[in-house]
Amino acid sequence: MPESIAYKVLTADQLSMLEHSGTFAGAPVDLADGYIHLSSAEQLAETVAKHFAGQDDLQLVAVDLEALGEAVKWEESRGGALFPHLYGPLTLDVVVAYSALEYEPDGSVRLPVTG
Repeated sequence: MPESIAYKVLTADQLSMLEHSGTFAGAPVDLADGYIHLSSAEQLAETVAKHFAGQDDLQLVAVDLEALGEAVKWEESRGGALFPHLYGPLTLDVVVAYSALEYEPDGSVRLPVTG
């Protein structure tokens, strides 16, 4: 069964937009593809390495997929793996936690602590 939490990497400006307006329509790649790209916890490190290498000031947002209901579709993507795609805006009310993107001592991405 797919996980109930997925993650979105945002720039500081994108997170500020989400915090202040309560909604985020997507990064340029999301807008071009027609959905917001999310990653499971297991997919996150590869997503960061592939799409955000060398970028500073990144934020990691934990998203409640159950609250999004049918707006989330698990679809085949990189290497045939199923990724969560959000068809619609990311709204602040489905964000369960967020933090600066940081790494654990073993090099894995540190997940935001959810309540």
